[in-house]
Amino acid sequence: MGKFSFLFSFLLFSLIVAGKHGTQRNVGSKMIGGGKGRIGAIVDCSSRIGKEQSLAMRMAVESFNSNDQNFSLVIRDSKSDPYQAALAAEDLISRQRVQVLIGPQTWEAVFVVAKVGNKNQIPILALANDMPKWATERLDFLIQASPSQLNQMKAIAAIIGSWDWHLVNVIYEEGDFSTVDIFPYLEHALKDVGAEISEFVGLPHFDSNLLSTELERLRRGPSRVFVVHMSFKLALHLFHTAKDMEMMGNGYVWITTDSFTSLAHSLNASTSSSLQGVIGVKSYFPEINPLFHNFYIQFCRRFRLEHSDEYNHEPSIFAVQAYDATRTAAMAMSETRETGHHLLESIKLTDFQGLGGKVQFKDRKLAPANTFQIVNVVGRSYRDLGFWSDELGFARELGGNSSANLSMKYLGQVFWPGGSTDTPRGWAVPTDANELRIGVPTSPMFKQYVNVEGDQTGNNLSVNGLAIDLFKATLDHLHFPLLHKFFAYNGTYDDLVKKIYLKEFDAAVGDIAIVSTRYEHAEFTHPYTEAGLVMIVPTTKNRSNRALFFTKPFTVTLWIIIAVVNVYNGFVVWFIERNHGPEPEGSMFNHAGTILCSSFTTFFSLHGNRLHSNLSRMTMMVWLFVALVITQIYTAKLTSMLTIQQLEPTISDIETLHRMNAFVGYGRGSFVKGYLEQVLHFPTETIKNYSTPEGLADALRNQEIAATFLEVPFAKLFLARYCLEFKIAGPTYKVGGFGFAFPRGSLLLPYIDEALLKVSETGKFREMEDSMIANEKCEEGEGKDRITSLSPNSFFFLFLLSAGVSTIALALYSFNARNSNLQRITVWRLLMVAAMRHWGSNRTRFLRLRRDESRTILNNMGIQV
Repeated sequence: MGKFSFLFSFLLFSLIVAGKHGTQRNVGSKMIGGGKGRIGAIVDCSSRIGKEQSLAMRMAVESFNSNDQNFSLVIRDSKSDPYQAALAAEDLISRQRVQVLIGPQTWEAVFVVAKVGNKNQIPILALANDMPKWATERLDFLIQASPSQLNQMKAIAAIIGSWDWHLVNVIYEEGDFSTVDIFPYLEHALKDVGAEISEFVGLPHFDSNLLSTELERLRRGPSRVFVVHMSFKLALHLFHTAKDMEMMGNGYVWITTDSFTSLAHSLNASTSSSLQGVIGVKSYFPEINPLFHNFYIQFCRRFRLEHSDEYNHEPSIFAVQAYDATRTAAMAMSETRETGHHLLESIKLTDFQGLGGKVQFKDRKLAPANTFQIVNVVGRSYRDLGFWSDELGFARELGGNSSANLSMKYLGQVFWPGGSTDTPRGWAVPTDANELRIGVPTSPMFKQYVNVEGDQTGNNLSVNGLAIDLFKATLDHLHFPLLHKFFAYNGTYDDLVKKIYLKEFDAAVGDIAIVSTRYEHAEFTHPYTEAGLVMIVPTTKNRSNRALFFTKPFTVTLWIIIAVVNVYNGFVVWFIERNHGPEPEGSMFNHAGTILCSSFTTFFSLHGNRLHSNLSRMTMMVWLFVALVITQIYTAKLTSMLTIQQLEPTISDIETLHRMNAFVGYGRGSFVKGYLEQVLHFPTETIKNYSTPEGLADALRNQEIAATFLEVPFAKLFLARYCLEFKIAGPTYKVGGFGFAFPRGSLLLPYIDEALLKVSETGKFREMEDSMIANEKCEEGEGKDRITSLSPNSFFFLFLLSAGVSTIALALYSFNARNSNLQRITVWRLLMVAAMRHWGSNRTRFLRLRRDESRTILNNMGIQV
C-alpha cells in the first residue's frame, strides 16, 4: 500500500501542475484530420513501442476516414514519464477537446491519465497489458483495450516445470506497480509445478552500479534460472551487463516475458549476440488474417520511411493493439454524437473482429490472452519453437489437427546460453557457500541407525549408524562434491525438522519418519526403508509335562486311533493265521496278549515267511505301509519340536486390546503416539513411551503393557534381538518410512533422490541393512510354548485304507471259511452215521461174545445157566 500512497500523492501533484500549465503546448504533438470526432492518444514517441503505436493509430484513423468519415487524431508524447502523461491528458481534454483518450502503455501512466479522464468524463482506452483487478472498478471511465497477459505466468511456470527446475530468481523493473498482481500469480503457477521463487530483485532505471551489484549477488547464489520482467530498454541493459559478468554462458537459463519478447524482432545483430539462448514468451495474434496481411504491407513500408534507423520494420502486438483500440474509439464515436457516459456505453458494446482477434468487452475488459508463442534467441534473430495455450499446453502448431503436450520438451531442440544443447541443471553450488549444516538426533531409540558419540558441541563429534552410512554412500553417487558437517541435536524429531525451516540446519539425517505434518517445514527424499507400523506382542511357550514330550507330535485322539487300528489289524492277521500255528494255551488273557504282541510287531517286521494266507499277507502289507508313513512323520515332527520352538502371539488384534483396555507402548520421540490416539483410537492414558529397546522388552515381560507399536525398520531390529519372546500380530499400517529432510524447494533434493535410488538399485543398502540385523544376537527369554500336534485328520485316508483292507480280508476269509465248514459238516455227518452203524454191529457181536464167555465160565464153575 506504500507504493499506492506515493502514487496518489504524485497524482495530486501532477494535477496541480497540470492546472497551472494547461495552456502550454506540447512540442511532440501530432494531428491528422479535423472533423466531427477528435481522438487523443498518449504514447512514448522515443520508444519502439511508441513509434509502432503512433503509426498504427494514424493508419486506423485513415482507414476509417476512407469510408466517408471525418475523424481526427491528436498524439502527445509522454516521454515515458507519468507526470508528462498527466500533463498531456489535461492538454488533450481541455485544449484539443478530444472525446476519447488512447494509451498510455504503462500502468503508472494509465492511472494518472484515468484520474484525469474520470474527472472530465472522458473514456480512456488503456493499452497497458497488466493492470490491477480493482482498476476498472474504481475508475469508471477506464477501459482495458489490451488483453491481460497474466496467463503468460502459467506459460513461464510450464517451461520451468518441463525441465524440472525448482528455484527461480525474478528480476523486475523497480516502480512497476503492475507487479503487485503479476508476481502472486507467478508464485502460484510455480507452486503448481513444484518450483518456487528464490529471489525478487527490483532494479531501477540505468543504475549500473546497483545492477552489477545485484547480478553479482545472484551469481554467487544457487539458482541459475532467471525470469526477466522489464521494459525493453532496461532489459537490454541487463543482458549486456550479464554477458560482461559471464552470466550468459553454460548452465544459465534466462526467460523473458512479453514486454521484452514481443519486441525481439527489432533486435539488431550486435544486440542479439548478448541474448543468445534466451527463452521468450511472446504475445500471439493470428497473422494469417487477411486484414492483417494488408496492414502488414502498409505498415512495413511506412515504418521504413519514417524510422529508417530501426533494424526491423515489422509490426508487433503493440501496433496491432493500438490499431484495434483506435478503430474501437472511431466506431463508437460514429454510433453516437454524445460524449461522456453515452460514448462510454457505446464503447462497451463494441463487437468486431480486429487484427489481434475478437474485440468485445466484458466489465470494460477484453478477454485475457491464453495463447503465447515460445521463441528461442539464436544467431542474429530468434526462432519460433511453438506455442503454449492454457487449454492444451505446448504445441508446434495451432489448429484442430495439431497435437499438444504438457512438456516443452515436445517442441524440440532448444539452444541454451553458451550455445549448448544440453539442458542446464538450473542450479549450482554457491561459490561462497559454507559446508552444509546437517542435524542428527542424539537420542534415537535404536543406536544402530544413528549413534552420536563424543563432544556434542561439535568438537571431536563421531557420528555413525546405518542412516549415516547410507547418506555418505548417497553423496558418493553425486556428480559434484558436497561439503557437509554433522551437528548433534538433542530434541524431538519434529523440532529437528523445524530447525531446517528456521535455517539453523541445512538438512537432517537419521531415522526421521516421513509424515505429513513435517512437510510444513521441510521436504523429504524418497523413503529409504519400508513404510509401515506394526503391533508386537509377547509369545506363548508351554513347558508343562516334559516327561511326556515324546507324545506331543500326535494328539491323544490320534494315539487312540493308532492303537485301535493296530489291534484291529493284529486281530485280523491272527484270526486268519490261527489254524497254522500252535494251539494257544492258557486263559483268555494269554490269548489277548498274543494278539497284541502280533499287532505291535507289525511296525518292525512283516513276518511274511510265517504267513500262510494271501489275505493275511495283503492285510500285513497295507498296515506295514501305513505304519511306515506314521513312524516317519512322527520322527520328523518330534525332531522339529525339539529343534524349533513354535511361538504364538498372546494377542491377535487391536480389538482385543480395546476390549481389555490394555496399556500399549511406543518408542520415545516418535510420531506413533499421535497415530495411536487419532487413528487407532487408544485413550491417551493407556499409551506409554519408552526410550530403549531393553525398556520396551522389560515392559512387555512384566506385563506393564500388553503390546507395543514400532515402525517396520525398528520392528526388524527388535525381533532380531528378541526372536523367541515377541512376535508381530495384526496388520501393517501404511505410515512413515525413513527419509532425509531438506528445506522446501531445495535444489539439492532431486539430485539426492536420484543418488539415493542408485544406492538402493545397486543393492548396497540391502547389504547394509542385512549386516545390521545379522549383528543382533537372538536372546533366550521367558514365555509359554504351545505346540501344535497332528490330529487324526492328517492320517484319515491312511487309516481308512488300512482298516478297509483288513475288513475286506476278514470278510473274504469268513466267507471262505463258511463254505469250507459246510462241506466238513456234511462229510462228518456221513462219517458219524457210518461210525455209528459200524459201532452198532460191533457192539452186537461184542455182547454176544461176552454172553458166551460168561456161560462158559459159569459152566466151568458148575453153575447151570
